[in-house]
Amino acid sequence: MSADLVWGLLLGTGAAAEVYGLWSREAGDTLSERTRAWFRVRTKPGRAVFTVVWCGFSVWFLLHILTETM
Repeated sequence: MSADLVWGLLLGTGAAAEVYGLWSREAGDTLSERTRAWFRVRTKPGRAVFTVVWCGFSVWFLLHILTETM
């Protein structure tokens, strides 16, 4: 199976889950709502952990993409 197909299926599945979450009337179905719950961002420690994780991932991904080696 091609890597493009695998990543496409993963992204498509995630997009479908998000669309379902947006269309359902239940609270907590979207990715942003789940992320807030998982990291407990309504608490100071949760907000701090999420900030460090998000910033760390963002910096890593930016460097990972920009410094691609062949």
